[in-house]
Amino acid sequence: MSVPASVSITEPVRAAERAPHVCIVGMNNLRVLAPEYNKGFVGGAELQQVLLARALSARGFKVSMVTADYGQPDGAVWDGIVTYKTYQMDEGIPVLRFFHPRLTRTWAAMRRANADIYYSCCADAVVFMVAAFARRHHRRAVFWVASDADCDPQRTFFRLRGKKGQRLRLARLNYLYRTGLRDTHLVLAQTTAQQEMLMQNYGKRSLVVPSLVDVDPQRRPLEQRDIPVLWAATMRTLKRPELAIELAERLPHLHFALAGGPAPEDAANLERVRERAAGVANVDLLGFVPLTRINGYFARAQVLINTSAVEGFPNTYLQAWAEGVPVITFNDPDDLIRRNGLGVTVGSLEEMQRAIETLTRDPIQWRETSERCRRYFDRNFGPEQTVGVMARALQECL
Repeated sequence: MSVPASVSITEPVRAAERAPHVCIVGMNNLRVLAPEYNKGFVGGAELQQVLLARALSARGFKVSMVTADYGQPDGAVWDGIVTYKTYQMDEGIPVLRFFHPRLTRTWAAMRRANADIYYSCCADAVVFMVAAFARRHHRRAVFWVASDADCDPQRTFFRLRGKKGQRLRLARLNYLYRTGLRDTHLVLAQTTAQQEMLMQNYGKRSLVVPSLVDVDPQRRPLEQRDIPVLWAATMRTLKRPELAIELAERLPHLHFALAGGPAPEDAANLERVRERAAGVANVDLLGFVPLTRINGYFARAQVLINTSAVEGFPNTYLQAWAEGVPVITFNDPDDLIRRNGLGVTVGSLEEMQRAIETLTRDPIQWRETSERCRRYFDRNFGPEQTVGVMARALQECL
């Protein structure tokens, strides 16, 4: 880690003068980029942003990040990526803190970054901050859709609906998100379904780009896989880990491993999951598993289950397919799983139970499905199919 001198923003930079400079604005990203600041939480959106930063840097882009203040030095560098800090996540007076310290310090950090392109993801007030800054300083704003909920006004801020005292916050966030999305120069979607929803609900065009993945697959044979059922996600209420525990109760002869730490905004859910799992002998709650170790669990798994109420394109699907692990899920992005035979798409817990029993009991069917998963991953998620597409999209938006 090193600390470079900060810079002041200048007149707009012509793309032809040098390689584009991309600044990724994500308050939780330091948790993934710098392991020493990881306190037990890694979200899929944060992982995708860090993977993108590293991949773009390797391709000759100048890359920086604007993150929250975790006590790190301003301008600190990890993996060649310069980071500029903003505010502490719990700092400021509610409502007023949107203006200070959040808006003021985020814009100040973006000024120090002095980038050509500012990139954000997830429906949030940060989308507005990035788009407004880019418009004011004649730069480019890029937004990446992290979930189907980002494309559907009925689900975008569903976590706030029905909660006492949250109506004004909901209205404020909806306004900021719509305004930021409207003023964003380039929107990147994960699936064609998201692309269609963005146009229908927000009148916004978007480009579909594949998700990034960083794995070194082991691809063990079935006989060497000692985790029949793996569940892996952040322990958010939205992810419904309690359904995995219910399945374990229904299938006491199968071992279930649940990997995931608490989300900062939903920390109490982990305790509810622990209480629910107490006494269920075939459930192993692994807690938070660092990125350096999580792929080892996928290599040992026979099937991955996804019980989430809503998804985008989960990183866990890519990690599973890389290892030849079939996915059993309620969420099938662009119908990929059904069309390509990469697992089983289900509509009920009973169907999920039957699919688990079938794939874990029938070695011939498991091997055929596993081979399709490996072939699909190798064909669609190499460097040119993922970061190559993203790099060209960013260059062309200048």
